[in-house]
Amino acid sequence: MRKSIFTILLGCLTAASCNAAQKVDEFTTKNGKKVTITCIKHACIEINYDGTEIQIDPVGANITPVTDYAQFPKANIILITHEHKDHFEREAITCIRTPATTVYSNMAVYNMFRNSLPLSNGDSITYRQDITIKAVPAYNYTEGHTQFHPKGRDNGYILSLDGLRIYIAGDTEDIPEMAEIKDIDIAFLPCNQPYTMTVDQLVKAARTIMPKVLFPYHYSQTPISQAVMKLAGSGIDVRIRDYQ
Repeated sequence: MRKSIFTILLGCLTAASCNAAQKVDEFTTKNGKKVTITCIKHACIEINYDGTEIQIDPVGANITPVTDYAQFPKANIILITHEHKDHFEREAITCIRTPATTVYSNMAVYNMFRNSLPLSNGDSITYRQDITIKAVPAYNYTEGHTQFHPKGRDNGYILSLDGLRIYIAGDTEDIPEMAEIKDIDIAFLPCNQPYTMTVDQLVKAARTIMPKVLFPYHYSQTPISQAVMKLAGSGIDVRIRDYQ
């Protein structure tokens, strides 16, 4: 019995330590509502908007370090950009999903996970009056890389939370469609080869979109500090978190 209690306590302490290590950034909407963004890892992001829980590409064991999604609040919204195992994991979704949770995905994920609602590039939905979601293109165009993320298959997302606009690019290069993305407060742009952008592509994309705050993510072993140096003086607040 004592051993069981110790094991439970150790598990709780371990989970608490992991949560404490995660970096949280706070923002405020135009009407004074709080938005917190928690860096989990890689492409896994937790957003809480005034009590509404949003999870982006939740993955537990497919990417190290292993994340126990049972330790997170149940999600109101889950966004899945595409079906690759570092973005889509049924077990993680099961941990945070309830019958009231809405899961939005691309069509390829929908074909594998019918508990989601498919969105295609260009589709927009209103979750409620103060929350809208738009699916935008995410793809590779570099010769020899197009098989990773073909045009038209995967999604990025633009979230509007009480007017605060968050762009989650998904796995993409600096595609021409980014020129149409305007008035972004917070952007998540990927940077690793050969699957997404080089540092120079990320810098070009950032200067095209001009978000107020930029989080490079999905960057693996990329020397991401180079992006900070190359964007110095741009007016973009570049924040490096542990999105390896």
